[in-house]
Amino acid sequence: AGHDLIGLAQTGTGKTAAFLISMLAYFREEEAPDGQKPGTPRALIIAPTRELALQIEKDAKALARFTSLHVASVVGGMDYQKQLNQVNRRIVDLVVATPGRLIDFMTRRDLFLDHVEVLVLDEADRMLDMGFIPDVKRIIRRCTPKEERQTLLFSATFNQDVLNLASMWTRNAEFVEIEPEQKTAERVEQTVFLVSDNEKLPVLVNYLKRPEVEKAIVFANRRDQCRDLE
Repeated sequence: AGHDLIGLAQTGTGKTAAFLISMLAYFREEEAPDGQKPGTPRALIIAPTRELALQIEKDAKALARFTSLHVASVVGGMDYQKQLNQVNRRIVDLVVATPGRLIDFMTRRDLFLDHVEVLVLDEADRMLDMGFIPDVKRIIRRCTPKEERQTLLFSATFNQDVLNLASMWTRNAEFVEIEPEQKTAERVEQTVFLVSDNEKLPVLVNYLKRPEVEKAIVFANRRDQCRDLE
């Protein structure tokens, strides 16, 4: 219906398909404006990580396969020139981007956001945690005004910071919450250790030394933490 949306949804609930299908259906019905130029997408999806952005791009290309709509990604850690060719050599309707690389494209005037009709902010809570919000604010200032676009903001968690961002970037937004059917697997036992930073490593090492621990996966927030733990 074209309303702004705030979605509380965990990974695996189908939100990517929901926003992509509705977006592509809208673009099939509403012709691109006359004189649309390369480097001026009609839709922008911002994601916090390269992996998520590339997955969204893959899904979007699969869904748009039998349409005339073109999809491209603009993400860090990959060849800039190849990405530039994708967005500048022909009309691109939908761009999926990570904040840092999108800033690069904007700064070099290789991408213009003043024709964005639909803006999607995926995993807003992770963008907040990873320190991307100043970049995202800068990007959104270059987009079409919120009165003239549809904005969809998704987050797995909602706190006051996320709600503040939602109120800043959306207008009279609908709110949809997807409750996970089962928050944890029945056969998984979970334990929480509340420890200080300098206690984390000894606790982890002692836990892994327990005889019943034969195999383990350890997750960390950052690459440098992973290297240090290894």
